[in-house]
Amino acid sequence: MAFEIWLKVSTTMQNTLIARRTFSLGLIAAATGTLMACSPKNDATPATPAATQMTPAQVVDKIAAEGKGFTVGAMMSANTVYVLFDPQCPHCGHLWEAAKPLLSKVKFVWMPVSIINAKSGAQGAALLASSNPQEAMSAHEASILAGTGGMSAMGSVPAEVEAAVKSNTALFNSLGLESVPFVANKSASGVAQVNAGSMETAALTAWLGLAN
Repeated sequence: MAFEIWLKVSTTMQNTLIARRTFSLGLIAAATGTLMACSPKNDATPATPAATQMTPAQVVDKIAAEGKGFTVGAMMSANTVYVLFDPQCPHCGHLWEAAKPLLSKVKFVWMPVSIINAKSGAQGAALLASSNPQEAMSAHEASILAGTGGMSAMGSVPAEVEAAVKSNTALFNSLGLESVPFVANKSASGVAQVNAGSMETAALTAWLGLAN
């Protein structure tokens, strides 16, 4: 199977302390200065307001438990980054490129959602079904950043792969999120953090607490 279901990661005492503070997901981008993000072109599926008040640890655990994606980077790393992305989002493509220098240090799990247009779901399913999703994603994002629309997704994919993208989209909406990319991280020491929007490599490195 080309995608994996990532199970809940246990929390630490430090996470427990963090969990006592709630936050609004809608304010994350403003707080971090990372405003490069794509939002849905329509609001046919409104966000769930009640889900916008969660701790970072709760959000990371929910994404880890329910999201389906493909993994790139340091497969054995305990520092895991989950990325909810839309294949039609150029800012997601920017984050993909920015993350490449960190692949030797961090494990990234990319989880496609369908919120932007009709191509999003088909392309997300095609990426999950690819025999080499990292190569397919690199070619796809290069096309997106070049303004040529991304990969062709004309072929059929297994029904469970299509269902995975729908499940990721439902997860996105259940969290009350408004834009992609949405990044959730639990470090090797168990500290959880989230961020809405793309980042440059230097900012992503600092956010993850990695040495330059």
